[in-house]
Amino acid sequence: MRIRHMAGVLTFCALVGSVQAGAQEPLATYKSLAPGIALELAQAALMDCQKRGYQVAIAVVDRFGVVQVVLRDRFAGPHTPRPPQERPGRRRPFATVRAAFSRSVSPA
Repeated sequence: MRIRHMAGVLTFCALVGSVQAGAQEPLATYKSLAPGIALELAQAALMDCQKRGYQVAIAVVDRFGVVQVVLRDRFAGPHTPRPPQERPGRRRPFATVRAAFSRSVSPA
């Protein structure tokens, strides 16, 4: 008798849990940076740097690291607008870097 009662309770909990799990949204939602806001941010940052006497390039990226806006001061060096994806060391997987570091610090 007691086992049937426990089986019934477990079945009920499984059914209730599956109904609640099915009620969740199948896709995740997130907020994204609008291009107009990204441009305003880059312009404000560039003007601030110009006031301070710096010749820079400004890049605004979204939460995934994708470049949204790049602004460059007319006197900034030619190396400044390089996208983050083209920087050295960005292409190496982290495991390779970690393994090289481990070899360099471990006793021989």
